[in-house]
Amino acid sequence: MNVLVVGGNGREHTLVWKIDQSPLVDRVYCVPGNAGIAELAECRSMPWEDNFDQLADFAESVKIDLTVVGPEAPLANGIVDAFQERGLRVFGPNRNAAVLEASKDFAKNLMVENGIPTAAHRTFRNPYEAIAYIKEVDSPVFVKAVGLAAGKGAVAGRTVEAAIQAVKTIMIDREFDDAGDQVVIEEELIGEEASFFVFTDGSYCLPLASSQDHKMSLDGDQGKNTGGMGAYSPAPVITPELQDYVMRRIVHPTINGMNSQGRIFKGVLYVGLMVTDDGPKVVEFNCRFGDPEAQVLLPRMETDLVPVLESCVDGTLAGVDVTWKPGSAVCVVMASGGYPDAYEKGKVISGLNDANALKDVAVFHAATKAQNGQTVTDGGRILGVTALASDLESAVGRAYQGISEIHFDQAHFRTDIGYRALARTT
Repeated sequence: MNVLVVGGNGREHTLVWKIDQSPLVDRVYCVPGNAGIAELAECRSMPWEDNFDQLADFAESVKIDLTVVGPEAPLANGIVDAFQERGLRVFGPNRNAAVLEASKDFAKNLMVENGIPTAAHRTFRNPYEAIAYIKEVDSPVFVKAVGLAAGKGAVAGRTVEAAIQAVKTIMIDREFDDAGDQVVIEEELIGEEASFFVFTDGSYCLPLASSQDHKMSLDGDQGKNTGGMGAYSPAPVITPELQDYVMRRIVHPTINGMNSQGRIFKGVLYVGLMVTDDGPKVVEFNCRFGDPEAQVLLPRMETDLVPVLESCVDGTLAGVDVTWKPGSAVCVVMASGGYPDAYEKGKVISGLNDANALKDVAVFHAATKAQNGQTVTDGGRILGVTALASDLESAVGRAYQGISEIHFDQAHFRTDIGYRALARTT
């Protein structure tokens, strides 16, 4: 069979890498791809984020049997609907279901209506009403752009002044464009974050291994919010008992609540959790694989991914089992200097082959391109260096050994990926 992966970041490189290993797959295509993906798949450059008819034309021309959509924006904009109208099989939620990520206000209302534990919140369309509310509450909050903001739209407001500035940044300065037409202001949850993923065919839900992301740009969870600076799996904060609770109190009520509205959700449901003293609460929902969580989950997945994806599309997931490699996986993200603020592109990257040659290390490209026979930087988050080992400490050491082999001007990465889990073992 032929498979098309849509997207060009680290998540999509990992998907291509895993799909390419399937004995069911003859050829993998990717639009638009990147320099790393091009080593495994046939990449095509075309308008892809909103020109779904052209993408579908391409899929038909090369006889694609399954399309896998990586990023959230095409899902929210209806790529699944466009492909299904042409009779093309595609993995991911349709536009009606992807609203779960596309609108934080919708997600919050769904949680309230279905008794799903989450932070107390209010939604505002007027920035000055939001500011007045912040002054009235006078306690730490998070200010979140309601729409899609590439994982950067949640801003901590631990002081009144910081929260007010976040409202101004999102709603007045328009840092996230139309995503900031509204903001959700919610109480700050205290605890440890974790990423919880399930495959779903709209009815049956199959949990993936646990993982934890590192959202902030600097060590110790300091700095600014990013799309993710690293991840590890499994996450010991997710115990078997907690997993059962999340499935029973969060995942199933979410899928059932969506179904009751006629929003049949098929694909990957991501539940961003805060594990508080009062139990796990939902921070956010996403409608696709996480990035960089995919870079630790898919390498740990022993099962062929392709039949799982097909079962989600076909509604036959109940007959599927997924097994996981023992031990741990760690991914450390290498970013451009200045990220998530202004950064330069076009920096030459060296040492990629040396890092990939290390035992149980894989380098996934996020924002790279080929230029004059060299691989150069082409965005904010550049690479995800993933390592597998029998235990977390060894996986961390191996990942940073891989990092040490790779060089580009002004490269930035956190040096403490996995620190929360390591602290639990000492």
